[in-house]
Amino acid sequence: MIQCKDCEFCEMTADGQVSLKCNPFSNIKEPECLLKWQLLRLDLMTRAYMATIAEYKRIAPMQEKLYRHMTREVDEADEADKWKHAEDEDVDDLDEPDDKPGAPPLDDRL
Repeated sequence: MIQCKDCEFCEMTADGQVSLKCNPFSNIKEPECLLKWQLLRLDLMTRAYMATIAEYKRIAPMQEKLYRHMTREVDEADEADKWKHAEDEDVDDLDEPDDKPGAPPLDDRL
């Protein structure tokens, strides 16, 4: 098996970072190369996910404050418009006469 350090598609930096320049669809030399390539991609995805989680933790207090503020604004707007809805309900009650026939009774024989 060829070691990555001996392969022309591998680049190692001074701090130990490994970068594989091989393409798994065209120039993989050995089956083990594909496994190594998959491990590096999985590590990259994990690091990106952890960075996203760290960012979410950083902005969580701001999101919570914004949520509370928006909830308060919506509640105040609903409270301010409450008189409109109460007036509409009273008008609806006056428009409908109470002696209006309802739906016919259901037939229990079915």
